[in-house]
Amino acid sequence: MPFLIATEPGDPGRPDEDFAAATATSAVLLDGATAPDDADNGCSHGVAWYTRRLGALLLAGADAGAPLRDALARAIAEASSLHADTCDLGNRETPSATVVVVRAGVGGMEYLVLSDSLLVVEDEGGGARVVADTRFDGLRAELARRGAAWDAIRARRNVPGGFWTAGADVRAADEALTGTLPARSLAAMTDGASRVAEVFGDLDWGQILTLVSDKGPRALVERVRALEAADPHRSAFPRVKGSDDATVLAWVPES
Repeated sequence: MPFLIATEPGDPGRPDEDFAAATATSAVLLDGATAPDDADNGCSHGVAWYTRRLGALLLAGADAGAPLRDALARAIAEASSLHADTCDLGNRETPSATVVVVRAGVGGMEYLVLSDSLLVVEDEGGGARVVADTRFDGLRAELARRGAAWDAIRARRNVPGGFWTAGADVRAADEALTGTLPARSLAAMTDGASRVAEVFGDLDWGQILTLVSDKGPRALVERVRALEAADPHRSAFPRVKGSDDATVLAWVPES
């Protein structure tokens, strides 16, 4: 079965800063990191521009068979070179993205995960296992306990001991989680989609995987939008964005 993808912007009036694409054997999913409205990210092109170029380059490298960390490092370097002469890539808010890559092979399904987009895979018992880079969530919880401002979290991005996203620093590739899993049903998603479980608590990971496997990734995006619409003022379920870009990528092995 081919990879299936559904994506939708959180605000129809703004570009979708998520990106997903696939070949017959490889797929990538990215979630662009948006700077605060009052922050200058030093880039004249924008986050959506960056995620599309990084994602396309990363998919090409993965599809060519490069080790996934190498493919990500090369994609970061090449995407950065496209605007290094016009934009300030040393700016802490320079466009960056969370990343999931999967690649089917004879040994199973290879994966790479960086930052808070995640991968849900079927386990041996028919349940669900989550592959996630939890450093951002852990750091956010730690700083919240200390009463630190959001700026303190952003200051820990792409520095040793902090959390990493794919921006202008190729060292991010070495920080990604990688491995190989048996070729079973899987769903990769940005945090705008995973909020079904993480924010709303509407479904658990096994139910999410079943929904996506049975009805396709669009069904999960629609479920997110229904939950967001039912709480327009964010009073029942506090969240930074009332509606976020949501992207889901699914794969089910042929029976």
